[in-house]
Amino acid sequence: MTFRTTSLALAATALLAAGCASNDTPQYSGPVSLPPLPGEMASDNPMVGGAPMFANRTIVENAVESADHTTLVAAVKAAGLVDTLSGPGPFTVFAPTNAAFDALPAGTVETLLRPENKDKLTQILTYHVVAANAMSTDIAGMIADDGGAHVVRTVAGNLLTVRNAPGGGISISDENGGVANVTIADVKQSNGVIHVIDRVLLPAN
Repeated sequence: MTFRTTSLALAATALLAAGCASNDTPQYSGPVSLPPLPGEMASDNPMVGGAPMFANRTIVENAVESADHTTLVAAVKAAGLVDTLSGPGPFTVFAPTNAAFDALPAGTVETLLRPENKDKLTQILTYHVVAANAMSTDIAGMIADDGGAHVVRTVAGNLLTVRNAPGGGISISDENGGVANVTIADVKQSNGVIHVIDRVLLPAN
């Protein structure tokens, strides 16, 4: 399995167009919590933020249920990416927790959420998205094939490097040398997969 260039280009165009849309354009009001439908099951997905994750729901529909991802959901809404990440994808999302956002310098999140910084926020969020459905076994295979480190181009156009973490699992290095660890892997979605991470990844520009 490889990260497909065609899908990446199409997804990058859609994500960046959505993120840079005019403030005058009517936007979806935001994600809302959904009660389980009759017979709906969380499959074999792990719990995230104290909530079950449903494989037949979208990335946004599941993320809004996680108590550990309220900052990420607010950022996705502020960037105008709700509709895009609710689309067919497929997307692999490295999803930072609230604690990961809290570890940024004081005032960073509040500054990024301001309307005038929407482009920068969009760049950071799309740096956490790859246009593919990459489970941890797929990523591990790429790492092995590339001799211990695999470079991934995100829909923001910047690069991430994935490696095997010393203590097991997968680590992700950003262009500034920051390293995030996958703390919960393989959370299946109807339009891709989420891997929960413990650090916000930052592009070089």
